[in-house]
Amino acid sequence: MEIRISHLTKRFGDKTALDDVSLTLDAGVHALLGPNGAGKSTLINILTDSIERDKGEVLYNDYEITSLGAKYRELLGYMPQQQRLYDNYTAEEFLKYMAAVKGIAPARAREQIAELLKVVNLWEVRRKKVGGFSGGMKQRVLLAQALLGEPRILILDEPTAGLDPSERINIRNYIATVAQKMIVLFATHVVSDIECIAKDVIMIRDGRICKTGTPMELIDGMQGKVGELPCKLEDLEQLQTKYCVGNVYQRREGLRVRIVGDELPEEALPVKDSIDLEDVYMYHVMNS
Repeated sequence: MEIRISHLTKRFGDKTALDDVSLTLDAGVHALLGPNGAGKSTLINILTDSIERDKGEVLYNDYEITSLGAKYRELLGYMPQQQRLYDNYTAEEFLKYMAAVKGIAPARAREQIAELLKVVNLWEVRRKKVGGFSGGMKQRVLLAQALLGEPRILILDEPTAGLDPSERINIRNYIATVAQKMIVLFATHVVSDIECIAKDVIMIRDGRICKTGTPMELIDGMQGKVGELPCKLEDLEQLQTKYCVGNVYQRREGLRVRIVGDELPEEALPVKDSIDLEDVYMYHVMNS
């Protein structure tokens, strides 16, 4: 089970949204990290066969997905970033409708819908209309519909947007469990969503892949590039003009600002044991 992407390019007028992207995806969670406008959604729209590419190929088990057509789409579970739901449907009715669209037998659909509504913590409100749901609740409905039919390929575009911390953890853990038997592409700009579950991380910036690797490989490559500086809140803006600045932390000695770069100032305290994917992301994606 494999998706192989080769030299993928997509332009919208004068803007190049994807520039010669090549990737291989197999079973497990592949995190696609990048800021808004980096090309994540364009890549997803090509992988879901929603838009045409200008160049390149996308092969699923050595077959071009455009030639597979409906057979390929039957393998897909897709959760879009935009919330497009039928407000007059209840959560249960919407999932029954989506199950019918996917051609899932009614008996099997009933079992899956009940299980998924419990997983996304919507069982108690399953007969309430989606139009009255909060943004986070709608996100959970969209995730449930993506998982209907036990897809072989699961594509998630900002799946945890609007969720509270406990919901994010619950859904993240469930995705990690089901990913053992499917290809999962998890697109986000929130590093904490994927740092514990991704088998590898794909960082994208300005339509190009700028870095890939396992979390440990990426973290190991940051030795000597992360430091902390003492700071005051009123000095933060000035520091941001001089360095690539990450988070600000409250330490026993006072505030410390995290900086990343190839050359750290002499007064910076080197960070060795607590480097994380947030540092990697800042260095490769946000460091201009």
